[in-house]
Amino acid sequence: MKRRVAILISGRGSNMVALIEAAKAENFPAEIVVVISNRADAAGLAKASASGIPTIVIESKPFGKDRAGFEARLQRALDEKNVELICLGGFMRLFTAEFVQRWYGRMLNIHPSLLPCFPGLDPHGQALKAGVKISGATVHFVIPETDAGPIVVQGAVVVADDDTPETLAARVIQIEHQIYPEALRLLAAGRLTLEGDVCKTAGNAASDGTLISPRQVSATSASVKEIPPG
Repeated sequence: MKRRVAILISGRGSNMVALIEAAKAENFPAEIVVVISNRADAAGLAKASASGIPTIVIESKPFGKDRAGFEARLQRALDEKNVELICLGGFMRLFTAEFVQRWYGRMLNIHPSLLPCFPGLDPHGQALKAGVKISGATVHFVIPETDAGPIVVQGAVVVADDDTPETLAARVIQIEHQIYPEALRLLAAGRLTLEGDVCKTAGNAASDGTLISPRQVSATSASVKEIPPG
């Protein structure tokens, strides 16, 4: 039986669309039963409705700082839909530790960096400032600390010397759309195990795949000045 999934959004729902499309496959072990937004003007609501997914709006603004009150209303909506798993797709509201604990091991989030590097705001700007050569995205379990839960799946892209936060983000989001459905598939299929702060995947064997950046160029084609060894 397919696991019942809710997607929580606050905006355009880019990753939401990727999850909905993946879940249409007959052999996908999860079904998206509801999309819930804390903002009535979230563009993702129309996209979900167009895909035939029921939507619910629970405005968070009237609750102010009463996070527990908002979560109680959210939990009722989840219970009414018999939701088993949650995927956060750009959901811009922090949860209480109590709500996170209730859903520990059953709630996923995605962040556009290779965590634990560059958590929080402006991860692409952080990556470029640090001069990294490889960046990417991470799907992780949600814990009370922001962007710090056990890592489920990661995907990487090469960082170019002329990248801006916008151009890097455009490539990373393509990776996000690949790895989020994969993470949900693994979770729904029961292939993930939490061992303390580490997530293990059943059948995950070592491979010889590597990603090196910058790629080596031949001496005849290289025109940059080499830095002498120290």
